[in-house]
Amino acid sequence: MLKRRKNSLRTRALLALTVIAASLAIALTTPVRLGLDLRGGTQITLETRSTATTKADREATDRTMEVLRGRIDALGVAEPNLVRSGDHRILVELPGVQDPKKAADVLGRTAQLTVHEVHGPADTTTPPGTDPADPADPADPAKEQTLPDESGQPLRLKTATLTGKDVKGADARFDQQSGTGWHVTVDFTATGREAWADVTAQAACHPAGDPQRRVAIVLDGKIISSPQVDPSVSCGTGIPGGTTQITGSFDDAEARELALLISGGALPVPVETVEQRTVGATLGDEAIEAAARAAVIGTALTALFIIAVYRLMGLLATAALLCYGLISYAALAALGATLTLPGLAGFVLAIGMAVDANVLVFERAREEYAARNRPTPRSALTAGFRGALSAIADSNITTLVAAGLLFAFASGPVRGFGVTLGIGVLASMISALLVTRVLAEYAAGRPGVRRRPRLTGIADTGRVRDGLLRRNPFLMRRPRRWLAASAVLLVVAASGILVRGLDFGVDFTGGRLIEYSTASAVDPDRARDALTDAGFPRAVVQSSGDTALTVRTETLTNTEATTVTETISALGGETTKVRDELIGPSLGDELRRNAIIALGLALGAQLLYLAVRFRWTFATSAVGALVHDVVILVGVFAWLGKPIDGVFLAALLTVIGYSVNDSVVLFDRVRELLARDRTTPPARLTNQAILQTLPRTVNTGMGAAIILTALAVLADDTLTDFALALLIGLAVGTYSSVFTAAPLTISLSPGARPDRRREAR
Repeated sequence: MLKRRKNSLRTRALLALTVIAASLAIALTTPVRLGLDLRGGTQITLETRSTATTKADREATDRTMEVLRGRIDALGVAEPNLVRSGDHRILVELPGVQDPKKAADVLGRTAQLTVHEVHGPADTTTPPGTDPADPADPADPAKEQTLPDESGQPLRLKTATLTGKDVKGADARFDQQSGTGWHVTVDFTATGREAWADVTAQAACHPAGDPQRRVAIVLDGKIISSPQVDPSVSCGTGIPGGTTQITGSFDDAEARELALLISGGALPVPVETVEQRTVGATLGDEAIEAAARAAVIGTALTALFIIAVYRLMGLLATAALLCYGLISYAALAALGATLTLPGLAGFVLAIGMAVDANVLVFERAREEYAARNRPTPRSALTAGFRGALSAIADSNITTLVAAGLLFAFASGPVRGFGVTLGIGVLASMISALLVTRVLAEYAAGRPGVRRRPRLTGIADTGRVRDGLLRRNPFLMRRPRRWLAASAVLLVVAASGILVRGLDFGVDFTGGRLIEYSTASAVDPDRARDALTDAGFPRAVVQSSGDTALTVRTETLTNTEATTVTETISALGGETTKVRDELIGPSLGDELRRNAIIALGLALGAQLLYLAVRFRWTFATSAVGALVHDVVILVGVFAWLGKPIDGVFLAALLTVIGYSVNDSVVLFDRVRELLARDRTTPPARLTNQAILQTLPRTVNTGMGAAIILTALAVLADDTLTDFALALLIGLAVGTYSSVFTAAPLTISLSPGARPDRRREAR
């Protein structure tokens, strides 16, 4: 028996060393990819649109992405990243690009490239695009249209003869020997070769200087070039060979830009910008520094708390927490995941979950040692790990469900938070159940520790447990009173939603949010009046700190955004744009819809999982407590006037996964007591489970609260609201698991009322 135990410990130790060594090797050789909100740059989400002739399916989106990649490469952006999201969206990341207008100029010219014969000059009294020959959209290549050429002269164009798919490529070249200087060479595909010969053959039938001898190249409803067919080309012959040159008074920049537009304009389908985010590099550096500072201080304070409570075991758990950090970092690097600002918060938050698993084990070991079921600290620890396994697994799986929903339904940084949280939960389980166990069992078996069992921290029950054992309060004597108190809290929170309303952020409503750092403080009311005079009467202006100002408006063009920036600069002196977010109305509606779906699925998944793992009364009670937590959290944010945005959604779904942990631990203990005792009334049995698990609840809550308080005080302003939401969720979730879920379980239990009458006698 002893030999088998030693072999088991050696196996776990070897496995732990392997995991740590592999994680260290990955961490030293593979850097984690930082999101644009941490390193600065612009992120744009494009959505492909179907046309009358082409469907925007997955294949068309992939072809569009390749064209855009060539367009961005020609721009010279370092380390751009393009990925398809679903069948119709393309996520474009442009590190270092701080001017969204510049990015939009490259990606915004998204119509199909078309080539047209020229009818001749248009009537100058008729505005371009409204010529009788063009009663519809002037950018529609299937119709004749009137557009101004490069000099502003209106030209009447025939229907398109070629489209972008007929263009193989274009290149800017310099020919000093022929004296043509810079020119653009265009290569056509096999089908484009014949069409180009036909269109130039028709144009060559008109005399030199006649507008009808020109060929118009149109991109995004705008003529980008309308060269004359060379006099050497004869009527009816055209330009053969599939290659042509466009010459003119080009300099190198103009020639390269024209070549870029011709070759990069061959998009299979049009695209529309539905989301745009720009973050200044300085803000990213500050966010990393603030989050790192919060992580270090929060982890240090949590470690001190754990060591003070559990002594040697707490010290070993702290060492395991460091291993957790290493494993999480290595997992992010190995998977190629992008670390975002909310992801950093998820990384820090998972520390609290790693603490929770250790606390569950140590409290179980204390119970075993105090009951003298296990005579030595090592045997008590072994029993503690075995007894806490089901509660650890259930509580972490519920959090993984929330993380999975975040990944499935969220976007951008919030999705990054879901990935980081999921990795953190898995790493915390490895840290607690493998690394901590190896260290703890090895240390508990040392001769010096065996002679001084109190040194381990599990040989005494602790002050919280001692106080509860002395007083033995019957908290569940009148469970409906607790339900009434919970109902009052719900009414107060819901009234905030009805009275104050919900301040939905641009994530859900669509619009534009721009954050500025000004040289001098700007009064928000004064800025609001100035923006009203500038033509933005619905702008919402909020100050953050002494020199930070946030402007939120309906959807703006880049030109209108420039006007807003100039207005703020006139009030605050030198102004720096530190954040710029644009959410299209369609995407805002989709995010709001997905948020509701994610919330409903989270509650449904919790109900189903808990019903399978426990019983339907436990599942119903836990979900009822979760609904209680959600309503209160939303209501508190309504009373405080805080925004309901994507980051809040991340916090809300995390609260759903995190706050159910207490209920799961409580129900796990109730299930264990029921297996041993079927005669004790439900109220008394549930009360006993509450008293036995309350020390774990207090210690875990303290560990998580320390981490979240550090985030709220030390991290970036965006993470402040995030940490505040989690702190509220932590407090409300701890309350609801004891005073909402437990009383509701008692009320729903079969035979609960007769049992309470027997208690009264």
